[in-house]
Amino acid sequence: MLDDANALDQTALRERVAALEAQLVAAKRESDAYRDERDRLREAYRHLQLELELQRRRLFVAKAERIDTAQLDLEFAATLAKLEEVAGRLAEDEAAPSDEPPPAGPKRRPTGRRTLRDLDLPEERIVVIDPLLDGLVGRMGAEETSQLVWRRGGMVRLVTVRIKYQLAGMPTAADRDPTIKIAPLPPQILPRAIAGVSLLAHIASEKFCDGLPLYRQEDRFKRLGAPIDRGTMSRWLEELGAIMGSSVVHAMRTDALAHAFCLATDATGVLVQPAHEGDTVRRACRRAHFFVQLADADHIFFEYTAKETSAVVGELFRGFAGYVQADAKSVYDILFRPPAQRGPPDDDEVDRAVRLEVGCWSHVRTKFWEAAITKDVVAREGLARIRRIFELDRSWRGRPPAEIKSLRDVHLRPHVDAFFAWVDAEFDKVKAQRGFLRTALGYAHRQHGPLVQFFDDGRLKLDNNAAERALRRIAVGRKAWLFVGSDDHGQAAGNLLTLIASARLHGLDPEVYLRDVFRVFPHWPRDRYLELCPRDWPSTRARLNAAQLDAELGPLDVPPPPSSEQPATR
Repeated sequence: MLDDANALDQTALRERVAALEAQLVAAKRESDAYRDERDRLREAYRHLQLELELQRRRLFVAKAERIDTAQLDLEFAATLAKLEEVAGRLAEDEAAPSDEPPPAGPKRRPTGRRTLRDLDLPEERIVVIDPLLDGLVGRMGAEETSQLVWRRGGMVRLVTVRIKYQLAGMPTAADRDPTIKIAPLPPQILPRAIAGVSLLAHIASEKFCDGLPLYRQEDRFKRLGAPIDRGTMSRWLEELGAIMGSSVVHAMRTDALAHAFCLATDATGVLVQPAHEGDTVRRACRRAHFFVQLADADHIFFEYTAKETSAVVGELFRGFAGYVQADAKSVYDILFRPPAQRGPPDDDEVDRAVRLEVGCWSHVRTKFWEAAITKDVVAREGLARIRRIFELDRSWRGRPPAEIKSLRDVHLRPHVDAFFAWVDAEFDKVKAQRGFLRTALGYAHRQHGPLVQFFDDGRLKLDNNAAERALRRIAVGRKAWLFVGSDDHGQAAGNLLTLIASARLHGLDPEVYLRDVFRVFPHWPRDRYLELCPRDWPSTRARLNAAQLDAELGPLDVPPPPSSEQPATR
C-alpha cells in the first residue's frame, strides 16, 4: 500500500512539474511577445519623434536644407583627403589649364549711395534756386542729386477712326447704304474684345508672371476708373491661352521633341474648381497637375493634366528620344522601359523612342539631410561626400562640354564610385531597420544607374533644380489665385505660363513680349509660328517695321523667313 501511494505521489509530482514547465514556457513566450511589441513601439515612437523634429525644422527653423559645412569638413577631413588623393585633385595643375584666369574673389558688398544715373529710366528735372541770392550774384554751375519717384499709370482709350467712302455708282451688297463703304477693321487677336493687345498682355503678365489674381486686378482697374470684371478677364485669358497653345506653343513643342538633347521634368499639384451641376450641393475642388519640361536652354513648357499617371507621362514625351532628367517617381518608369515592353510589337501607336534616365543628386542630398536631423554619423558623412561631388562639378562650370566630361571622368568619377561603394556597405547594415537613414541609403542604392548617367555628356546636369525652380512659379501663384476654373482654363494657363517662362529664360520682359506677339499674330503665316517663340523672337523682331509694331493695331508687313529672300505670304 505504501509503495502504491509513493508511486501515485511521484506521478502527481511529475505531472505537476510538467504543467509548471509548460506554464513557464508559455509565460516566456508571452513575455517575448510583449518584449518584441515593446521594441516595435519604441522604434515607432522614435521614428515619429524624428518625423516631428523634421517637420518642426521645416516649419519653424528654415525650409532650406542647411547644414554646417565647416563642421562636416572637420568631421570627415581624413575621408575627404583620401578621396582627393585618389581623384588626383591634389595637383591643381592637372585640373586647370595654364591659361585659366584666377578664380574670382568673394563678392564685394555694395557701399555708399547707389548711382541712379546708370539706370535706363525716363528723367524729370527740377531746378532749385535760392530766392535770396539768385539774381544778385552770378551762378557758377550746379550740383545734381537723383531720387526714384513713381508715376501712376492707367488706362488709355484707343479710338479707331474708320473712314467712310462715297461709292457713287458702285453699290455693294455688304453695306446698308449701297453708296457708302467703311474701311475694314485691321485683324486683331481677339476681334470682339474691348481690350487692346497691350492690356491683354498686361493682364496675363500680372497673373501668371507676378501672381496677381484676377479679383485684385478687377479691384485695381475699378480704382483707376476703368472697371473690368474678373469673368471677362478670365474668358480673355482662356481664349488667348487656347490660341497660343494651338500655334506658337505647339510649334515650340514640336521643335523640342525633335531636337532637344535633354528634357528635365517635374510636376506639382493644382486645385480645379468643381463644375456646377444645377443644384445647391457644395463640392470640393479636385486635384490636377502641372508638368514642367525644360528643353535644354531653348524652351520651358508647362503642361496641364487632369491626372498624374504613367499613361499621361507617356503622352507628354511621345516621340522624344534622348535624355530625360526626373526624380525617381514611379510614373516616369514608363519612359525608360524597352520599347518591346510598352505594348504589342505590331501596334503602330506604341511609342518606340529610346530614352535614358538621368538622376538627381539634389534628391539624394535631401534624403541624407532628413536622416541627419539626429546627428547620425553615417548621414552626415553622406552629406559631406555629396557636397564634395557638387563642389568639384561646380568648379568646372562654364567650360566646354567636352572638357567637362574629361574632367569628370578623371577627377569626379573616383568620388562617385567611392560614394556608391560606401552606400552599398552601409545599406547592408540597416536595410532591415526602419528610419530615415535606410530611406536615404536605399534611394541612393536603387538609383545608382541614373545617378551616374551624367558622365555620358558634359551637357548633363547633376541635379534637376532647374525644373524645381520653374515649378515655383506655380507654387507661388496658386497661393494667390488658389485654383483654376476648369480643365480648359488649366490648359490655357499652362500655355501662357510656357510663353512667360520661356521669355524670362531668354531675358525678355514677359509683358512686352506677349504684347508684341499678340500684335503680330493675326498677320503671321501659319507655317512660321516657331519664329514667334521667345528663343527666336529677338531676331524676328529685328526684321519687323518698328513703327508698325509699336502701333496697337493697323497694317503689318510680314518679313520673309530668315533663310529666304522671297516675301512671306499668308
